[in-house]
Amino acid sequence: MANRPLDGIRILDISTGPVGGMATMVLGDFGADITKVERPGGDRFRALANSPMWLRGKQSVELDLTTEAGRIRLRELADGSDVVLVTGKEEECARLGADSATLRTGHPELIYCRITAFGSKGPYRDYPGYEGIVAAKSGRMRSFEGIADREGPGYAAVRVGMHSTSQSAVTAILGALHERDASGEGQVVETSMLQGMQPYDLLALLRSQLLKRYPEKYALDPLASAALRSPTLNYHPLQAGDGRWMQMGNLLQHLFDNYLGAADLADIYADPRYEGPPALWSEEAREELRDRMFLRMREKTADEWMQVFTENGGVAATIYRPTQDALDDPDLILNGMVKEHTHPELGVVRQLGPVANLSVTPGAIGGAAPTAGAHNSSVAAPRNGRNGAGARTSNGKGPLAGVTVVEFATIIAAPLGVSFLGDMGARVIKVEPVGGDPYRGMGMAGIMAARTNQSKESIALDLKSEEGQQIVREIVERSDILIHNYRPGVPERLGIGYADCKAVRPGIVYVSVNGYGPDGPSAHRPSTHPIPGAALGGALMQVGAGRPPLDFQDLQKTRRTAEQLFRSNEANPDPNTSVIVATAAMLGLTAARRFGVGQQVFVDMMATNAYANADDFIQYAGKAPRAEPDGDLMGLSATYRLYEAAEGWVFLAVPEDREFRAFCAAAGADLADDARFATKALRAANDAALSEALAAVMRTRGADAWEAALAPNGIGCVRADGPTPGDFWLDDPHVRENGFIVPVQHPRYGDSYRWGTQALFERTPLHPGAGSLAGDHTDEILAELGYGGDDISRLRREGIAWSEAVGALE
Repeated sequence: MANRPLDGIRILDISTGPVGGMATMVLGDFGADITKVERPGGDRFRALANSPMWLRGKQSVELDLTTEAGRIRLRELADGSDVVLVTGKEEECARLGADSATLRTGHPELIYCRITAFGSKGPYRDYPGYEGIVAAKSGRMRSFEGIADREGPGYAAVRVGMHSTSQSAVTAILGALHERDASGEGQVVETSMLQGMQPYDLLALLRSQLLKRYPEKYALDPLASAALRSPTLNYHPLQAGDGRWMQMGNLLQHLFDNYLGAADLADIYADPRYEGPPALWSEEAREELRDRMFLRMREKTADEWMQVFTENGGVAATIYRPTQDALDDPDLILNGMVKEHTHPELGVVRQLGPVANLSVTPGAIGGAAPTAGAHNSSVAAPRNGRNGAGARTSNGKGPLAGVTVVEFATIIAAPLGVSFLGDMGARVIKVEPVGGDPYRGMGMAGIMAARTNQSKESIALDLKSEEGQQIVREIVERSDILIHNYRPGVPERLGIGYADCKAVRPGIVYVSVNGYGPDGPSAHRPSTHPIPGAALGGALMQVGAGRPPLDFQDLQKTRRTAEQLFRSNEANPDPNTSVIVATAAMLGLTAARRFGVGQQVFVDMMATNAYANADDFIQYAGKAPRAEPDGDLMGLSATYRLYEAAEGWVFLAVPEDREFRAFCAAAGADLADDARFATKALRAANDAALSEALAAVMRTRGADAWEAALAPNGIGCVRADGPTPGDFWLDDPHVRENGFIVPVQHPRYGDSYRWGTQALFERTPLHPGAGSLAGDHTDEILAELGYGGDDISRLRREGIAWSEAVGALE
């Protein structure tokens, strides 16, 4: 077998559940030796249907950490490890001898990664770590208001917090290992589920600030706007002739034109009402075309339309389907995202493959999940000596200081992922075309692109000119990582194909990010975020049980269904990809540092969104079906759902027996003594009756009163209809106390707050940057490359180099 990036690295996983479990699964797939420490009887989350996946390839040791013998054995295992991963606050771990101070004493090379729910400080630090609690408190459930036919927030179905947090832990660990090779010293790194929610706010934090400065201009709320509740014509769900629903994803004008041509609707351009982009058309013209689109799509089956669109080659479209069906997708299979092995009890298990494809140091899934304690007597003894022997100093510039990343990427998925590397201290040079990344032109005052261009420098060049390509080669020659999101063939035409880059920088880590991956039938097809949202099952989960209908309805009802699907198929597939872009780049950098190899790294949006739906991207005989939200988008069960309070709405999360009993005692409800609700199994069998009983209890107090009485005491109940995400991130004192927003001086927005980093590093603190406008650093970078003032002026005059104007905010 070829080297894997983490061969020889030992990781002690003391976490519980899938957040830490998925993180160490990824690290194990790429060579790390993972020992999972479990309480006697095993991790309680082994009951989850996807646990055979996130337990794969690991050794399992049962330890009773309430005993001195258990804590001594834990310390022995930690002494032989490079990394320890825990879930829980420092003082909770200290009671078990698993805190950072205990395990790092005498072992300064150890990297200790802590995952919490809300962070280590602030008023919410003791709130339970259920994703629903974090999503409700941070305003995410406000984003799904209006999908169900009722008032109030909607349950957030796709477990993006788990996905993002696990990948952030991987990236942070890899960053700390990178820095340790230089300094010889480990450190404590920390991330949280609340930080994991931040990538999914793509503009609201900035918009909330601009709204306070210029209330009249920025008064249109994207979450409440009727204009944005209706699908855009580019991103439209449409019902085909066999009743199945399809998703269009033609964001850019040329893709939308391709769709109109393929659907035989291009005759609209003979009508002067359709001059310019759709956003400039009259409402009457837009609605007329919308109805034509609905009716035209009924003329062929979904499969027939997919054949038309595939033959065209330039239409982004897919069919809505559940996650289980996606395991048979040919692109996912051919790109190695569906793997199988034989489990001694479950038989053949089909599941996620490695998180990215590395051409020289590929990952490989580990063996079948062990039983709890299977390796109690066989885990290897601690090693002698430690990794690293550097000077144990810090440059104070973040763990990736000295790393240069060059980015050729547009819109959200890849650029946002690159910004996470910049946040960790890498120098990021974004190379943009003259006119800038198209995303910069979307939204008032460029607010859409502010999130994706943090911690970057920008140079804007004519990439099709010979001189522009020469400048690019000089930048690549000085870079460690290149990341692009072009479709196959485009980099070669621009002179930045892998062979071109390898010729000037043999050790380059060359990361390609696209829709479908390089090896399947759709490799050359375009994709945007709604495509994997529909194709991987997330959108169907979010829209709720019983939707969408497969029978044909009148156009008014069809419009309503399309609106529900559009709102459900929100932007999460882009950030779902971004966090894996950062992981994949770090895996490539790790291999380059440890083995001296450059290589191609492939990331695609289908695979990354399979990871985001990891709770159901697994098949074996007898697997329990995925729990789906009800049609009213209340939640998954009586003890994990939204309730209307006397005033406002709350999200309740008390699924376990201990939690349910504690809730009943604190709420003054006698439900725990009801024989129908005495155990978790009985509560599931009597779910409807329990929902009705709990609804009556929750109506006795207001939402804030419920939260104040329960959440600080570790009982899962928070207000769910509080501030929208932007106002939460901007104004909540907990956010500021934990440093989850950062004050910056932005070239356009001035003194403002930007989103915080995905992880915190104790010894190498991060200094995230404000971001840049297109071409902000064109002159400086050209001068660094040796171009004089006269040359730079000429390049600007000839349109080879360019910079964006700051522009007015009012």
